[in-house]
Amino acid sequence: MMVMKKFLNAIALGILLLSACIVNATPQQDKEDFQTFFTERFPEISLADFGDGVYALDQDARDQWEAMSDFPPYEEDLERGEELFNTPFANGKNYASCFENDGINIRQHYPKFNSKSGNVLTLEVAINKCRTANGESTLDYKVGDLAKISAYMSSTSEGSLINVVAPSKGNGLKAYEAGKQYFYSKRGQLNFSCANCHLQNVGRKARSETLSPALGHPTHFPVYRLKWASFGTLHRRINSCNKQVRAQPLVAQSETYKNLEYFLTYMSNGLPINGPASRK
Repeated sequence: MMVMKKFLNAIALGILLLSACIVNATPQQDKEDFQTFFTERFPEISLADFGDGVYALDQDARDQWEAMSDFPPYEEDLERGEELFNTPFANGKNYASCFENDGINIRQHYPKFNSKSGNVLTLEVAINKCRTANGESTLDYKVGDLAKISAYMSSTSEGSLINVVAPSKGNGLKAYEAGKQYFYSKRGQLNFSCANCHLQNVGRKARSETLSPALGHPTHFPVYRLKWASFGTLHRRINSCNKQVRAQPLVAQSETYKNLEYFLTYMSNGLPINGPASRK
């Protein structure tokens, strides 16, 4: 009991020191400290493997997951996403016309700060902007066709390293800082922050579930969750987290969620895209 208490105190002290260091740190310093925390906490895990979430921490769960991955439950949805991506709009154009490199192998560069609009541009927002620019209606940001299209686009980036640019000044830096603040801020009736679960208590059990590392979270979205029986975007998952801590969920692609995605993805710079993926 005493050994466990000392261990938990050491973890808490590490979190406190990390939080203190990042208050006035640059994004680059944030990323280095963030990644160092996880690699020192789990020295047996390579940086790239953090993209596997809980399956990097729990070998039994990983064995089951890898067995399931031989016949991914999302194959039909992924094929549908590719079909939708290549289907022309009513005006004859398609999604490829809206993106650099025809929309192939670009997931690793999103989200990005759009200086013209003054806010963060996620890939899901860019997909809907493409639709409206071509006279089409927008799609739901959490599920359905947009999640399938986004999943297909992610699949074309498999193995490419996340390379999100965080501005060093101006509104871009403010958006990044707002995302960081949301990650560390407590909310809801349980008074939890993202960091409480996915940094401070990473690897420990919450009921029967292992808490996954925040490092690598954005690498594998959209995710096909068995409990959803469909693809869901990162913002759908964030909403689920807020519900679990009894906080008021926000609208998908709200400014707050986009800023959080910006911060989280920058923290995972250098990790390979490995989505879409399946989760429980």
